[in-house]
Amino acid sequence: MPEQQIQSTHWHARQAEEALLELDSTAAGLTHEQAAQRLLRYGPNRLDEAKPASVWQRVLRHLNNVLLYVLIAAALVTGLMGHWVDTFVIIAVVVLNVAIGFVQEGKAEKALQAIRHLLAPHAVVLRDGRQQDIDAADLVPGDVVLLASGDSLPADVRLLQARNLRIDEAALTGESVPVDKQVDAVADDAAIGDRICMGYAGTLVTQGQARAVVVATGAATEIGRIGRMLEAVEQGTTPLLRKMQDFGRILTLFILATGGLLFLFGTLVRGMGAGEMFMAAVGLSVAAIPEGLPAIMTITLAIGVQRMAARNAVIRRLPAVEALGSVTVICSDKTGTLTRNEMTVQEVICAGQSLDVEGAGYAPTGSLLLHGSAVDAAALAAHSPAAAALVEAAALCNDASLHEKEQHWVLAGDPTEGALLTLAMKAGLSPTVVQVDRPRLDVIPFESEHRFMATLHACEAGSEVLVKGAPERILAMCSQQLEADGVERALDEAHWHNRIEAQARAGRRVLAFARCRLGVGKQDLEHADVASGLTLLGLVGI
Repeated sequence: MPEQQIQSTHWHARQAEEALLELDSTAAGLTHEQAAQRLLRYGPNRLDEAKPASVWQRVLRHLNNVLLYVLIAAALVTGLMGHWVDTFVIIAVVVLNVAIGFVQEGKAEKALQAIRHLLAPHAVVLRDGRQQDIDAADLVPGDVVLLASGDSLPADVRLLQARNLRIDEAALTGESVPVDKQVDAVADDAAIGDRICMGYAGTLVTQGQARAVVVATGAATEIGRIGRMLEAVEQGTTPLLRKMQDFGRILTLFILATGGLLFLFGTLVRGMGAGEMFMAAVGLSVAAIPEGLPAIMTITLAIGVQRMAARNAVIRRLPAVEALGSVTVICSDKTGTLTRNEMTVQEVICAGQSLDVEGAGYAPTGSLLLHGSAVDAAALAAHSPAAAALVEAAALCNDASLHEKEQHWVLAGDPTEGALLTLAMKAGLSPTVVQVDRPRLDVIPFESEHRFMATLHACEAGSEVLVKGAPERILAMCSQQLEADGVERALDEAHWHNRIEAQARAGRRVLAFARCRLGVGKQDLEHADVASGLTLLGLVGI
């Protein structure tokens, strides 16, 4: 059996050199011999999978109900009395209850096992000082991994080097915005969302590159800890089931007591035969059992489960529907916890003009609406040159990529940039074609202290810089604005601040876009090139 890893929660408080030393590793990674020994010691980098309950165990679990016990007893008695119609009806109710619960539990178990697929299938590591692509299951503590944009982190890691690194940790922390990472240690008591020198299994690199050392694998990772917590959840019961169990116990005792008293009264007081009174007491007891009550409960809950399933919600057990219906308050720390972390541009704002954007998510279904009418790329260029220039900038000043996989659009990169690519496709542009026609010459990557990204592209008049970023920052860099008719005029800052506030009140994230022309032969982009004199193209509300 592999040795249980000792999960440390304080790697973020250690300097990178200390982490390497404690893990008996180097910046060049482990040797093959070290990796093989640690793989035997710690086991493969995969989450433990509990042995599933057998079919009979699951069936018996759904039979564990007081009223069902009463119904089964009633079915036996009615069968002995020759009332076969009643017997079959009661048995059908029991079978229906167990079957629906069995099927729903099976669907839920498959959904819960999906957490085990969050670990990356492959990883790029340094072994014997050479870069190698290996199965992520073979990673061990002390391995040095290389990370790039679009990679899913294969294990919990301590960053050694990072360049413009941003990681989407929504799956772990619920934070919808990617986190900027650095290598410096943080406070020992820092919360998981503030451990900016760490990366965790199952999260996604949206930007930049990094080199990191593996500090925990498999069940010792943070995502593995969550998996263990799910397995350790204690079974509870719902208010309705508690009431039904209490009612079932009281009713059963009352029926048995009444039947016993009737039998004693008939035989001792009235002097009737014991056999005759026994059948009378049994008949009264069977008649007193509410056979339809479990059936009504099961059918009602089943209808609720089907309605939830139609909304893509998986219910593990039927009574959970009733518990969900009893909820009066939902407490949440942030919206990212309850969303898919997909962003969508809903409005494009240019000088004197606004366009609504249809659709949701990354699928390019929907249109840009100008005065309520859909516009394609040609119509957009003719009727709103500023919006056309903004949409093109959204496709070019962008490091993300979107592709369709099994009828779903999959994003590699930052969610905000994915929303901008979708906007371009809705406007009739192909980001891939635009990027080929207008190749990127240089880039100033987004950094939190600058709050903007800029790219340099070749154009007919020489070269052009496209900039996107926080609206307040971009406005400070602009002196002109592009009007809807394509004419440049002096910047009206008060107007744009009002538009930004309106978007914020609507609950939208706002980005601004700008551009400027540089001389012929310009191949390098410096911060001084975009410090001032830009022309504002407009805003997008996401």
